[in-house]
Amino acid sequence: MARTAKLRSGTFSNDRYPWLVVALLWVVAFLNYLDRILITSMRDPIVREFTISDAEYGLLTSVFLWAYGVLSPFGGYFADRYSRKKVIVFSVLVWSAVTLWTGAAATYQELLISRMVMGISEACYIPAALAMITDYHRGKTRSLATGLHMSGLYAGLAVGGIGGYIAVSYGWRFGFHVFGIFGIVYSLFLLWLLKDAPREKPSQAREQPIAVDATPQSTGKVQLLDAFKSLLAMRSFYILMLFFGAFGVVNWLVYGWLPTFLKTHFQLDLGLAGISATGYIQVGSFIGVVLGGILADRWARKTPRGRINVIVLGFTVGAPFLFLMASTSVFYLAIIAMLIFGLARGFTDANLMPVLRQIADARYIATGYGVLNFLGTVIGGLMVYIGGALKDAEISLSLIYQASAILILIAAWLLVSLKIKK
Repeated sequence: MARTAKLRSGTFSNDRYPWLVVALLWVVAFLNYLDRILITSMRDPIVREFTISDAEYGLLTSVFLWAYGVLSPFGGYFADRYSRKKVIVFSVLVWSAVTLWTGAAATYQELLISRMVMGISEACYIPAALAMITDYHRGKTRSLATGLHMSGLYAGLAVGGIGGYIAVSYGWRFGFHVFGIFGIVYSLFLLWLLKDAPREKPSQAREQPIAVDATPQSTGKVQLLDAFKSLLAMRSFYILMLFFGAFGVVNWLVYGWLPTFLKTHFQLDLGLAGISATGYIQVGSFIGVVLGGILADRWARKTPRGRINVIVLGFTVGAPFLFLMASTSVFYLAIIAMLIFGLARGFTDANLMPVLRQIADARYIATGYGVLNFLGTVIGGLMVYIGGALKDAEISLSLIYQASAILILIAAWLLVSLKIKK
């Protein structure tokens, strides 16, 4: 079909293949979050089988995050230096094989190692995938294409909760076997169907479509030290890091502690608190990545700062609603607040990579996103622990969420000072 959907002469925006790329990678994004989150809903059978403590069980997620965060800049670098397609296919193949291995682990130590290797292999995917999508989608479709891909992550996160049901019905290993085998087969499908796009040159306008060349490949001249020097020489990249760090703080505080907050603050049972903590924000985020992508693409036609404006607008509205969620005693108001905060998060996810492409050298885009991913993951993971420590010190989660709302509002407005390339 797409070696069947050939890239003809002309511009990418007039070809169907760029949207096929989004569709192909949406499935990968879905698997990316599903495979990593599956284990978090299988506590009881894993703890029972391996006779481990809750701390040891939590370490299964911690080692994944540490490996994922530390290796993200290098995963991005590989995607800049070599073929993005090869990096994506390799990443999917390896993490799917590791998912299969996880279901066959005989000891806790083996399970721990498998989670660490999964973090290493998954670190290569997101920077390469977003770079490929924005290689194909330039100008009027860039934010929407990015946002649609990111919705796959949301879907994987939402569906990851089925792990508990799978464990009860078929045993905890079954889900890892099924999704691992599916991912291995799908990686071979990608090898046949996925195709690299031409790369932007540093001097190219960021919002202009370009003609398709014959067989696009990386120049192979990208050096890691040069990439870091280029990125860290820009004041705008530091501003983007500050924003992404704040974004990571808020995201991981929500992921890690929102079920507990809803349970205690609104006296919900554990099941309703868990569903509410993910469901409403995910629905808002699904809407946000599509709406934010469409709005940003249209706004960018009128001003080069259109994509930045959408992120700022999102959290100008969304941050006060996060503050409201932490302050109200009316659960229905909290639901509305979670939906609108999710909308703001979707606005951001649809536009971070497109904004990065407006400030950074085109040769180092995937590396730059890898650095941001590293920062957000490490800081965010640390905040899950700090949130628990503050709670142990009898500082309420309400106050923590109120402070995080103020933080993300300030960080979003820092983006106004970004210097973009015309």
